Amino acid sequence: MASPTDSGSQRSASLGRIALTDRTVRALKPPAAGRLDVWDEDNPGFGLRISAEGRRTWILMYRMGKTLHRLTLGRFPTLGLAAAREKATDALRDAAKGQDPGRRKIEERSAETFSDLAREYIERHASKKRSGREDVRLLNGSPHKKKTGKIPHVPLVTRWGNRRIKDIKRRDVRELLDEVAARAPIMANRTLALVRKMFNFAIEHDCLEANPCHMIKRPGEEKQRERVLSEDEIRLVWKALDDQSPLIAALFRIRLLTAQRGGEVHGAAWSEFDLATGWWTIPAERSKNGLAHRVPLSPQALRILKPWRQTVGDSPWVFPSSRQKGPHIAHAQKAIERIVRASGVQFRGHDLRRTAASLMVGAGVPRLVVSKILNHVETGVTAVYDRHGDDLEKRAALDFWGKRVDQIVSGKRSKVLAFVARG
Repeated sequence: MASPTDSGSQRSASLGRIALTDRTVRALKPPAAGRLDVWDEDNPGFGLRISAEGRRTWILMYRMGKTLHRLTLGRFPTLGLAAAREKATDALRDAAKGQDPGRRKIEERSAETFSDLAREYIERHASKKRSGREDVRLLNGSPHKKKTGKIPHVPLVTRWGNRRIKDIKRRDVRELLDEVAARAPIMANRTLALVRKMFNFAIEHDCLEANPCHMIKRPGEEKQRERVLSEDEIRLVWKALDDQSPLIAALFRIRLLTAQRGGEVHGAAWSEFDLATGWWTIPAERSKNGLAHRVPLSPQALRILKPWRQTVGDSPWVFPSSRQKGPHIAHAQKAIERIVRASGVQFRGHDLRRTAASLMVGAGVPRLVVSKILNHVETGVTAVYDRHGDDLEKRAALDFWGKRVDQIVSGKRSKVLAFVARG
């Protein structure tokens, strides 16, 4: 049970006592760093903790003998003000009788089953991230089972669903991983990562005290994929896109020409683009590394995007979904499978980004410039490189790459282009 003075790097500041209402709770602004505690002037010990990320959690300070304890009551707005006050009153009543409400909460939560944890994890975490669908598949199995002749994957909820999470030990995790690794070593790595995250999630929410995955190493050896398409393969893929839908053709060609991540291209909004000056600014909240990123648009990319803008019409999304409101962020694997069949070229979506980067470097574009185009965060000299002063170099490189793609897809290779840096 936490004490009023929390240990660790995060410290809590106090705003003092105010009249807590639904309106004031919503209006309170998060602190720039650490945590902010706000106490209710009408209910001693009852208050709200606000994190720098904006999470609002009801808390209660109470005494057992001479020791002051803190109890987490629940999150706002899931738990409203009136219900939180009622829980605080009940907890104080128990404390007055000598019954520690914090200890009782731990005992109740420690009785949760793995199925309960999986349900809460999916609702509060997996459903909010891109890879959440794969987490759900590992936990609950695929809703569309296919007969593949392979040993079927046993969903984690099927295996551990009725077991209390506090009873799952390192031995159980190792046995699970050994079984999965026997048929799919890389899947065993994914399983370990998921289970570790789930138990950390349980610890964070006071359901568990130790993670049974601690110090367990990944059973499968993973090799970094290094697939780079040849010039002939680029031409075949580009030609195969002629027979795809206009949206798919434009989307994959822009992925190749800009060398940006698939998710960032799929989720692009027209508000991020300035087609007149030829710039695409990926906002920090959509960037993988959390840094806003300026991407120069080559004449070849603009040749696709400008007429496509007229085709899309009023949609705010560059590549809108035809099935639901929003961008075309569905998994691209089915489209890639069609392109592979039509072109005869085996590739994955990320290979387009790697191909663009590799061929640019091979033609003389400095690695540092390519790194900036890819929006990588690197250490050493790259880390101190002026991120806002490399626009000319990035534009020169992507303009060159656009011309090189034009040369490749047209089959005109009488004179291979070489990159010449701008002075």
